[in-house]
Amino acid sequence: MSQRLSALDSSFLYLEDATLPMHVGSVMIFEPPRDGFDYDSLVELIAERIASSPRYRQRVQSVPARLANPVWVDDEDFDLTYHVRRSALPRPGDDEQLEEFVARITSRPLDRSRPLWELYFVEGLTGGRFAIVSKAHQSLVDGINAVDVGHLLLDPDGVHPDEETRRPTGSPSPLRLVADAVMDSVRRPSQVADNVRGGLRDVSETGRRALGLAGGLVSTLAQVGTRPAPQSPLDVTVSGTRRWVMVRTDLADYRRIRTSLTRGRYVEDVTINDVVLATITGALRTWMQNRGEHLGSTAVIRVMVPVSVYDESGDHRSGSRLTACFVDLPVGEASPSMRLHQIAFSMRQQMETTQAVDAASLSSLGGFAPPTLHSLGARTGAAMTRRLFNLVVTNVPGPQQPLYAGGARLLATYPVMPLSRGQALAVGLTSYDGSVYFGLNADRLAMPDLDVLAQAVDEALAELRESPRGGGRS
Repeated sequence: MSQRLSALDSSFLYLEDATLPMHVGSVMIFEPPRDGFDYDSLVELIAERIASSPRYRQRVQSVPARLANPVWVDDEDFDLTYHVRRSALPRPGDDEQLEEFVARITSRPLDRSRPLWELYFVEGLTGGRFAIVSKAHQSLVDGINAVDVGHLLLDPDGVHPDEETRRPTGSPSPLRLVADAVMDSVRRPSQVADNVRGGLRDVSETGRRALGLAGGLVSTLAQVGTRPAPQSPLDVTVSGTRRWVMVRTDLADYRRIRTSLTRGRYVEDVTINDVVLATITGALRTWMQNRGEHLGSTAVIRVMVPVSVYDESGDHRSGSRLTACFVDLPVGEASPSMRLHQIAFSMRQQMETTQAVDAASLSSLGGFAPPTLHSLGARTGAAMTRRLFNLVVTNVPGPQQPLYAGGARLLATYPVMPLSRGQALAVGLTSYDGSVYFGLNADRLAMPDLDVLAQAVDEALAELRESPRGGGRS
């Protein structure tokens, strides 16, 4: 019997449309080794790394009459060179050209008739660099049956190829699919009744039931659900085109700001993640002011942020918890240090109550592996009603030493997070080798001024660094 998609994974397929492609991506920029690295080298490397991951050679097959959720079947015509593609930037090959390239391919849905992932080898970057841009559907990367392709690319220790190459099996016939669905109905009779009804309303219900696997998360939703998210300029009807911008900041700045608040007469329990959220808050405030938005002193934007805790060195804490928090970012507060204090207090409250969801609970939604946390954050956000929050922010701490793929050194890594329905912006960031890399993905029509927000990230971090008790004068 073919492996059936979970209710949550199925909902990602059913809810996807031309304006809302539900894939997660990343942009990894490399310095080639002395002996070079080209497209053929990447194809060879990917062939080796996906040998132990059958899901990357499987496609989705629907069941007649929707008697059951779709199943994963082997793609008998799997063509690796279709999925690993080659592209190049025209001169001068600068960051703005790369951002525009990423925005274009992010707007395109994946081909449902093939395995749901793509990888682009992008040549022509300044300084002899190259980029690898990935796209993987949220139903594919669940952290259990499949991890993100970036994980496979950069983590050879996690690859265990079979001794004998696995041969694809033929696709099941419609009769076999129906027979398997009937067998499932005997084991789970309520499942068929739910699937036959069809429609988006039933899909949404399915997604909510899937969230019931994480008891702590249900508790969180029950508490937050009594307070709908406030209106914000981020609440829009999303179009089918995107704009994407990358921002690099220094991890040392966040550490200095945090350290200044954890010593002296007035000690505060502030994490690096709190500083990150305060930086985003300041950037959103500047962006809204630039638009002429009225900002009262109590104005807030609510974010849903799956938090992976940092230790004092900025690395991922061994045995740490992944926590889904809902935080009201105080964009109406004029003082940068006060914004940080309010965010730290809110985060501390949630971490100390039942609203904190531990890694074991969230893993039931999609697994817990650091390289796939951005996908997990996207899955969590997509499964919830957008009425609970205005923005998803995923913050994933990475290793603070260089990583390599086929001898090529990874210089930078930027997430490409999908937009949620009715939300103009998604923010992902990853710390790696002394830097914090922001990927800002936005609706092209709703946010033509995304570059203003990107510039405001640097300005907001400088504000925190220079403010009293924020790293500057005291």
